[in-house]
Amino acid sequence: MDSGLTFGIYPLSVAGTPFGLAVGPDDDYEKIQLALKGLQGETKKFFPRTYLIYTKKWEEKMLSNADRYVDAGLVKDLTIGCGDWTDQKEQDIDLNHWLDFIRKVIHRYGTHLTSLQITNEPNLSFMEGSKPYIIQALIEGVIVAKEETKKLHLPLKIGFGSVPESPAAVPNFWENLAKAGNQVFLDSVDFVGHNFYVDVFEDRPLNINEIAESVENILRKLREKSLVSAGIPSSVPIRVTENGWPTGKNPVANIERTYERQCEVLETVIRTIYKLREELNITHYQLFGLRDADSSKEDLFHQFGIMRDDYSPKPAYFTFKKLIDELGV
Repeated sequence: MDSGLTFGIYPLSVAGTPFGLAVGPDDDYEKIQLALKGLQGETKKFFPRTYLIYTKKWEEKMLSNADRYVDAGLVKDLTIGCGDWTDQKEQDIDLNHWLDFIRKVIHRYGTHLTSLQITNEPNLSFMEGSKPYIIQALIEGVIVAKEETKKLHLPLKIGFGSVPESPAAVPNFWENLAKAGNQVFLDSVDFVGHNFYVDVFEDRPLNINEIAESVENILRKLREKSLVSAGIPSSVPIRVTENGWPTGKNPVANIERTYERQCEVLETVIRTIYKLREELNITHYQLFGLRDADSSKEDLFHQFGIMRDDYSPKPAYFTFKKLIDELGV
């Protein structure tokens, strides 16, 4: 039976960068809800994807954020990142406290959730992958999350995140995951999230055919090489958990990135994923993100949105709405 993609989006404004956070005007939850309803239409599944980032000192702040997201109806697909990647001195983790935080999140918010992702980019060398504890935290976190959901009879899916192999990725991550993992871990994984950005950080613009080829190569490599190396079977779905194409300027190549090109690239990427969904068992596409962090700043980290920071839509908002309506479940 033919089936479409489950769509979602990061609905908030703050964006993580290698240098810290891109921030701007405050989130307006009423405008967020209107924008999400506009994208979803009447019949399609459409889930906001939000983040909590665990460190022991950030716990109360993160739970306070989660309470606010629940009140705004934004806790559906939740990712718990692990560690402060901007703090090079943080080389250890209180593993019991990390696992207790996961249990606490499930107990407090599990009835609101459709899925829980443990770690966001554990194989990205300058973010979570910079932490020596990350593979152990990932494996034990996934196992505990699955145990807790079973105990509470919650139907939510449990997974973990990843990025494509590249010079910026942690070498041998997937092989090391296989060595450190076990059957309990493999049985606990309901999906693998993959974050990738095509034609965003390259030193020259790609043409549309190159963009489609790059998307296919990334997803094939994940399914046919990386997941095989980790012992994760093809029955475990892939979710595209972060993907987008910001406007503004590429700070490396100084290339202007237009609203019209954003429409074209997003349509090419999403249709390519849709075409591959059955062969590679891809179930979700989640866009990063709804609105710019700060539309007045021309660097691309502040302009990932399909809306400006005042919630006025860029043309890509309507392109994304059309694709959800046509290709969504």
